[in-house]
Amino acid sequence: MDSIQVGDFKFRLDLSKPLYEQVLQHIRQTIARGDVLLGTKLPSVRDLAHQLKLNPNTVMRAYQELDRYHLTETRRGQGTFITSDSETVELVKKALAREAVIAFVSSMKNLGIDRSTTESLLKEVAWHE
Repeated sequence: MDSIQVGDFKFRLDLSKPLYEQVLQHIRQTIARGDVLLGTKLPSVRDLAHQLKLNPNTVMRAYQELDRYHLTETRRGQGTFITSDSETVELVKKALAREAVIAFVSSMKNLGIDRSTTESLLKEVAWHE
């Protein structure tokens, strides 16, 4: 599926994976990267669902998860806003980085690559691009 730009958010959805998780991840990553200002209002559930051609319940579930992570707050009658708490955003950024490292290490283990080789490859690739 092609990329879809909705406000400050760019989505590329893969129909083979749970859609609400993808919406959640795209928004979490956009916030963690600092691509959107803290305190910014998110598109309404209906608007985002319409733009992405998704069921509104799918977007609502992603927004509920964002609230659970304290990345957003929903204000009755006003909408959903990104948190203004930079410490929360930093914690989420570290959590996303940790998830990426866990996935990488898991892939290396699945390939039968030992710790020493994994560390060498990481140093070689990460700092000698």
